[in-house]
Parts: sequence; C-alpha cells; structure tokens
Amino acid sequence: MTPTRRPSNLAAFVDALPKVELHVHLEGSMWPSTLKALADKHQVEAIPRTEDALREWFEFRDFPHFIEVYLTSIGVLRDPEDFARLAYDSLTALATHHVRYTEMHISLFGHLMRGVDAAAVFEGVEEGRRRAETETGIVARWIPDFPGDFGTDAANRTLDAVLAHRVDSIVGFGIGGIEVPRAEFADVFARATAAGLHSLPHAGETGGPDSIWSALRDLGAERIGHGIAALGDPELVAYLIEHRIPLDVSPTSNIRTRVVESLDVHPLPAMIDAGLTVTLNSDDPSMFGTDLTTEYLAAHGIGLDASALRSLALAGVDASYADAELKRQMRAEIAAVELPEV
Repeated sequence: MTPTRRPSNLAAFVDALPKVELHVHLEGSMWPSTLKALADKHQVEAIPRTEDALREWFEFRDFPHFIEVYLTSIGVLRDPEDFARLAYDSLTALATHHVRYTEMHISLFGHLMRGVDAAAVFEGVEEGRRRAETETGIVARWIPDFPGDFGTDAANRTLDAVLAHRVDSIVGFGIGGIEVPRAEFADVFARATAAGLHSLPHAGETGGPDSIWSALRDLGAERIGHGIAALGDPELVAYLIEHRIPLDVSPTSNIRTRVVESLDVHPLPAMIDAGLTVTLNSDDPSMFGTDLTTEYLAAHGIGLDASALRSLALAGVDASYADAELKRQMRAEIAAVELPEV
C-alpha cells in the first residue's frame, strides 16, 4: 500500500506530485550547458555561447521566429553521441520534477533534412533513454514528427525513416511546425496508424478551431498538441468531450511564442471548466525558461486549486500510452499525495 503524504503548502504539494509529461520536445529540452558543449564540439558559430546571450537569443518575436531559432539550435546534433547526451540530459532533468513517465516529440525531419541518418538519431536517443531510465526510474517513449510547412515529402520521408528504424519505445507520429492545413497529410497519417502508431498532431495552437477539426477528421487524431483554440467552437468542444480527446496544453509556451498575450488571459481554466480533458506540459522547457513544476505553479496562479492540479496529473496518466501496470502505480502515487494544509 502506498503511504499517504500531506505537504505543508502548495509548492510542496506540486513538488511531491508524481507527474506525466505528454507534450515536450526533445530538442526543445536542450539545456544551455548541452547546447554550448555541442556547439563547441562541432564549431557551430550561429549559437551564442554565454548564458546572457542565449537568454536574449531565446526572446521570440512571434511563432515563426521561434521556429527559426529552433531549427538553428538543432544544428548542433550530428552523431549518436550528441543525441544520447541530449536524451540523457533531458530525461534526467524531467525526473528531478518527479516526472514518472513522458512521451517526447523528436523533430526527426529537422535532422533528416540536414543529412543526419535516422539510424544515428535512434541509436543515440535509445542509449540516452536506457541510461536515464536505469538511473532515475523515469519511463520515456518517443513521438517522431515533421514540420507541416515542409509538405508531404517531408511527412513521407519522416514516416519511412520511422518505420525503417522502428523500436518499441516509439508510440506515435506527429506534425508540428508552422500550422498549415492538415488534410494533405491524411494519407501519410493513415499509413502511420495502419502501422500501429498513434496519431498525435499539433493543432489549434496558432490556427483556429478548423485546424483541430482537420486533425480529427483528416488525421484521426487521438490526442491534440495544444488545442487552445477549441473554445472558439462549441460544437468542437462537445465533440472533444464526447470522444474524450485529450488536449496537451503548455501555457508558458503560448506566452513565449506570443500566441496568447499573457498568462492572465490563458484559456486553460476555461477549458477545464468547459469539461475538456486537459494535460499540462512544458513543450520546449529550455527555450521557454520553464519546467513542469513551473507549469503547475503557473496553473495555480491563474485559478486552479490543489484539487484541480491533482486532476491534471491524473489526466496525464489517463491520456498517456503507458502500460496498464505503470498507470495503476502512478494513479495510486498521485492519490497518496494529500491536499496541502491551508
């Protein structure tokens, strides 16, 4: 039986809460020390070398500027050792926030288009994953994706690489980047789901409700990355609730990419009040100066009490593709953390 714990305050409660993170990008989790070391290793001059310069570099004018910086930063990743270091560093960092299970996006096409072989990517991330799991107990799974604005050729090349180098830790297939219409990717997602991969696209981040509808109808989405535009369409809200489609929300990300003006007006509380299934995530933590603990504290700051935060943690478990026994364990661990003293 899992012993119960009563934290003394909200911060202690969030710290003690076992967590699941379902929308976090591996490359967007490259901490400054890792980025600097790899930039030095490969002599990538476009990457700032000081902490202050990196902080300034990560001040994004808008979403397209964020994508530009993101694609530049991943240029330091070139061989299996680089990917192993990134995976290990990123997963052990998540574990310090009591993340027990994660599904991390890998920007696979961003590496393929630079001439990096998919074999090197998967060899490296698997080595890093195994080390991190052994040392910390975290369980990690992968969601390779491609940027939609690069078209169907990028989509098919990415899926071909995934299927050619498939490992059991790959659970899904995704689309990110600049939010373009999703219908043209219907065939590649049909091929992915036929191969047993879950459909996990970004939608409703910079686009409106129509982009979420397209992800559902054209891509067979089982979970939506972001989805913050859903409240703009009551029919869509009803559909998402009826079909229990989770939305993986990342508040700080939306502020930093200027998709949402400020945390005070973020739709997260309204999405929960509407009855939508929502999970809480950090998206690109090192680039946005956040982590999952910070996201929980931010959610509390805009009106979610401790009980609602615990519900978010449970929603993450339920929305994940963790095995049944791990889900049972995590639910029990979350339930064992009592609400804080007031």
